[in-house]
Order: sequence, then structure tokens, then C-alpha cells
Amino acid sequence: MTGSRVVALGHYQPAKVLTNEDLAAMVDTNDEWIRSRVGIRTRHVAGPEEPVDELAYQAAGKALANAGLIPDDVDLVLVATSTAIDRSPNMAARVAAKLGMGGAPAVMDINVVCSGFTHALATADHAIRAGAATRALVIGADKMTEITDYADRTTCVLTGDGAGAAVVEASPEPGIGPVLWGSVPEMGHAVRIEGSPPVFAQEGQSVYRWTTSQLPPLARKVCEKAGITPEDLAGVVLHQANLRIIEPLASRIGAVNAVVARDVVDSGNTSAASIPMALSKLVQRGEIPSGAPVLLFGFGGNLSYAGQVIHCP
Repeated sequence: MTGSRVVALGHYQPAKVLTNEDLAAMVDTNDEWIRSRVGIRTRHVAGPEEPVDELAYQAAGKALANAGLIPDDVDLVLVATSTAIDRSPNMAARVAAKLGMGGAPAVMDINVVCSGFTHALATADHAIRAGAATRALVIGADKMTEITDYADRTTCVLTGDGAGAAVVEASPEPGIGPVLWGSVPEMGHAVRIEGSPPVFAQEGQSVYRWTTSQLPPLARKVCEKAGITPEDLAGVVLHQANLRIIEPLASRIGAVNAVVARDVVDSGNTSAASIPMALSKLVQRGEIPSGAPVLLFGFGGNLSYAGQVIHCP
């Protein structure tokens, strides 16, 4: 059976930066309070001229350029997002149009909130293995600041905007391991984007307890499915939710030799964009060797999760 692998990555963030000091002028908070509770210093904010599909398009273009490919080399476009306000055309179709794709690609959006990218990556891997696609663009993009309540100091300090993209193609040797995915539907209310207009809200303590207690054995099982131990990992890229979640979760996984992504410090929580954006930056800086095993593990909205081990491009 044909496998698939990630051959290139790209990411994009808006130019505007919102600091903790900026937030302190908007809501009752301060830099020390934010850093001690979530570990975030800055986040990027997209303007009105940068909708979700524009963020996704920018990251996709960089990933294609890094792969040495043109848009028509792709026959599947997947965009993981939970902040696409318009229903149709979907974000994947809009990205394909912006890229000028003329090869009639399949275009799908996937909404699994914070674990959207790892769900989408698994979907692309499955499509390629089944012979339904040969090369895919897998994008995580979210404009979280557009659904943020800036009167709620517990959530407005978290969110940022951005996009990350991966080019995935068929490979005789699998470079994307088996996915482990699931959810806790009865606790789906713990992370919400609801209402009209939609607003992001969460039950922070419930999410913290779930992630730090329930997810470490699941992440170790991802490694087991890939045929490696946590000690073999060269990198760990978790959903960039909160530094107080990332650090204990990474420690409990047991990846003692791995570089752990901490992009949340500078980018905030960018939902589906967080994993591909953090991974793209690690690769760009040369912090993980090509071909080395990296654990990707997304979690959050719906109290859903998805993870796989990939070979670093």
C-alpha cells in the first residue's frame, strides 16, 4: 500500500502584534497575570482585509514554494478551521481559487477546532493511501480574534490569528504514522464557539484537568501505534493552547530527548493553525533534523483529540 509523507511546510501571521500591555489597556489584566497563567507574551491580529481564506492562502503559497511545486500539482485541498463565517464557497475552494488551481482539486473544510489540523492531516494520508489523491495541501487557519470577547479577561488573553500549511504526497515509505483520534462528546460544552455573532468561551479548569490528566497516555499510544517510544522522538508539537498545559503534558508523555514547541508564547492560541505554524517555524530554524520522528497532537474543542507521528520534512 502506498503511504504518504509531509514534504514541505509554510506559515503566515498578520503583521499587527497585540502585547500584554495592549490588553492591559483594554481589560482588567496585566503582563504578570497573563504570563503566570498562560505563558503568552504576544499574539498576532488579522485586520478586516485578512479573512481566514487569505491567511490560509498565504501559508499555502509558502508551503508550495518550499516544496518546489505549482498549485496545479495538488489534487486535494483541506482547510481545518472553525472561524469561517461564510458557509459557501468553503475556505478550501477559496484558497484553490486564490492559488489559481486549474486541475479540479477536491476541496473540503474540516471543523474540529483545535485538533483540526491533525484530523485533516490524517484525512489526507487516508485519501492518498486509498488512491483518491496523490498530493494534498493541508492547511490549518483560524482568525480567533474575530470571535474573541475582549471584555472577558480569561479568554481574550489567549487568542491570536494565523495559518500553517503542509504539502503531503504519496510515498513508497510511509512518513505519516497511524492516527489516534477521538473525543469526549458529553464534555463538548467545555470549549464553545456559539451564538450570532459567534463568541469563543471555555471552562478553563475543566479543560486543564482533562488535558493534563487524560491526554498523556493517549499521546504515548500514538507513539506505540507508530512503532516508537517517546524517548525516540526528536520533536513534540502539541496544540499551542496554554504554556501551563503544554509543559506538563510534554513532560508526562516522556519525550525526554525532544524539542518541544512553545510557539504559544509569541503567537497565542491560534486553534487549528497552531500545530502546523509551530512545526513550520521549528523546521525553518533547523531545530529538528529532516527525517526525524515528530509527535503532532491536537486537542481542544468538542474535547476532541487527534495525533500522529510524522517524519520531519
